[in-house]
Amino acid sequence: MTTTDRRTALRTGAGLVAGGVLAAGCSAAGAAAHPAPTAAAPTARRSTRPPAPGPRHYPGRPAQLTHGPRTRPRVALTFHGQGDPALARALLTEAERHGARVTVLAVGSWLDEHPSLARRVLDGGHDLGNHTQRHLAVNTMAQADARAEITACADRLRRLTGSIGTWFRPSRAPRASPLVLRLAREAGYPHVLSYDVDSLDYTRPGPDAVTRKVLGEIRNGSVVSLHFGHPDTVAALPALLDELDRRGLAAVTTTELFS
Repeated sequence: MTTTDRRTALRTGAGLVAGGVLAAGCSAAGAAAHPAPTAAAPTARRSTRPPAPGPRHYPGRPAQLTHGPRTRPRVALTFHGQGDPALARALLTEAERHGARVTVLAVGSWLDEHPSLARRVLDGGHDLGNHTQRHLAVNTMAQADARAEITACADRLRRLTGSIGTWFRPSRAPRASPLVLRLAREAGYPHVLSYDVDSLDYTRPGPDAVTRKVLGEIRNGSVVSLHFGHPDTVAALPALLDELDRRGLAAVTTTELFS
C-alpha cells in the first residue's frame, strides 16, 4: 500500500468513528473534565508473561522531563491513553508500519474498560505509563485524592503487566505541581514526563493543522503530546511520520530517548 493509499484509508476510518467518544485534552485550557466511573480492577496479568519494564532513574536529569538530548536526531511521540479503542489500535498499527515506537500514558479507568490494550501497547514495542486513574485535574486535588489517582492507575498497570509502567504524566496539566511531583516519586516514579511540543489535537483542528503544529515545533529530542480518541490524530499520523523520516528524525519510545 502506498503512503497516499494508507493516508486515505486512515482518513476514511477516522470519519467512521468521528462521532465516537473523544478523549479530552490535558492542557490547562483543554475541554471540561468528563470523569469515567471507576470499574472493578482488571484481572491479574497472565503468569506466562514476563513483567513489563518499570520506571528508570536518569541521574543528572531533572525530576520533570520536557525533552531529551538535543544532540541526537530522535523524538518521542507520546499519546494520552483514553477514548475509542479502535482509534488506539489504528494509531499503534500505523506507527508500527513506519517502524516508529511511541509512548502511551494510559488512564486507569480506560484500562478497566479495555484491559487488553495494555498488552497491545507492550507487544508493539511501545512504552506504557500512568496518566492517573480518572483523568481529572490532579494538580488541584487534596493530597489524599491526588495520591489515590496516581496509585490507583499504578495498581491497574501492575495487575495487567506486572509493572507500574515506565512513566507518570499528570492529567489536565502539562507539568506536575510540587505536591504531585512528590507523590509520583513516592509511588515509584523517579521522573514526571512532560513535553515541549503540544499538538493541540484535542481541540479537533483538523489533521492538517495537527501535522503543521507538530512539524513546526519538533526538533532533536522533542517530546510531543498527542491523544488517542481523536480522528484528526489518526488521519494526521501518516504525513507526520513521513516527514519525520524525511528529516531523519527517528520516532522512539521515551525510554529510548533518555537512555
